[in-house]
Parts: sequence; structure tokens; C-alpha cells
Amino acid sequence: MRSLPLPLALTARLSPVAVLACMGWALSSGPLAPAKDAGARDVDRPQAQSSSAPSSTAVSKTYSAAPPPCGSVAVKTVSALVPGAKTAGKEIPSTDTDLRRTCSWNALKGYDYRWLDVSFEIMGSDDAAAGSYRDRIAEKSGGGAVPGLGDEAYSVVNLTTEDKQQTREGVVIVRAANALVVITYNGSDFESKKAPGTDEINKGAIKAAKDAVAALRSGAGAAAGSSTPPAADG
Repeated sequence: MRSLPLPLALTARLSPVAVLACMGWALSSGPLAPAKDAGARDVDRPQAQSSSAPSSTAVSKTYSAAPPPCGSVAVKTVSALVPGAKTAGKEIPSTDTDLRRTCSWNALKGYDYRWLDVSFEIMGSDDAAAGSYRDRIAEKSGGGAVPGLGDEAYSVVNLTTEDKQQTREGVVIVRAANALVVITYNGSDFESKKAPGTDEINKGAIKAAKDAVAALRSGAGAAAGSSTPPAADG
């Protein structure tokens, strides 16, 4: 058999390859090519999440609203700490009663004057409440921790003198989850110009704080406008 000239031989060898290549292109890109799945496009080209998209993680809060403060301290406690006071107390106006509520009791019996404040503040999270708690105790140095009260608690007692009249004031700050409970208790004797003892004021403030934390946790007086204090312990 006569050999083909070199150019013709190369043409003969390359022709089947060219035909197969053309057929492959027609099958892959022509009208008979299989459609690419839309889901595959998403897999091949993942979309970047928008940095402005809201987070789906919600912060859970133990307490969503402050309880009625005038129902948070037992009648027995109010009578002991503020002799002669109306046990119903008086709520201080607040711009947002869900977040902050305060009740006050005060009375002058003879020459002895006593004042008690109970405040509840609801924060957006446990961390926010813990930060506020740390800031407050930093402002009131000289006190100490109160074990077994809330998640953490602190009490401090200070003596002030104005025009020779002494006043001793105790403050207890308690954090319970995302809530803060703040007790202020003070007293003066207008006859002797002296103030009650440190131990009396400190123990009284802590007792009121225990009542208030118990009311917060139990939801006592949850009905709006309720002013019935919880039963006293012991």
C-alpha cells in the first residue's frame, strides 16, 4: 500500500479527534446539554451573609419587669424598721415602671426618725446587671459582701453629721440575674442628736433586702397596682 504524503497523513489522524471534540462541545453547550441545577449554583457560589443582617441569637432574661415595690417588703418588716409608718408605703413615680420601680416608707415616732427605700431595676441581660452592680459598689467603698443573698450582694453603712445632727444610713445592693435590688435605710434621733447604731441599720437594711429579693423571685404582687406585702418569714 502506498504511503500518504506527510500532510495528508496528519490530516487523516487529526480528523477523528476534531470530530469528537466538536461533538463534545455540542453536547455540553448545545440545546441538548443538561440544565444546571439552581441549588448547585448556590453551592458553587455561596452568597456572603450581609454584615447588617440581624443576629438570630436572643438574650434570655430571667426578669422582664419590676414587681410592685410597695408589696415587696413584709408588713412585719416595715413595722419593725419604720415604726409608725403606713405599711402600704408610697411608690415614687417612674418614667418606665417595667424597668424601674421604687417604694418609700418614712415616719417620725417621738424623736426617732426612720426612712426605708426599696428599688428594683431590670436590665437587658445578666452581664449588664453585673456591670451596673460593680459600678455601684465601687462608688460606695468601705462595705462588704453579704453571702447567700441573690447572685451577689454588698452592704455599706455610713455616718453623716449636719448641724450637729447625726444620720446613719445603710445601703444594700443585690444582683439577682438581670435585676438589681437596692435598699436604703437610715435613721436619726432628734432629741439626742445621735444616730442609731451601725449594727441596727445594717441588719435592718439586709432584712428588707431579703424580703425584696424573695418577692422578686416569687413574683409576689404581680397584679398591677397590688400593694399587699408578702407574709413575713419567721
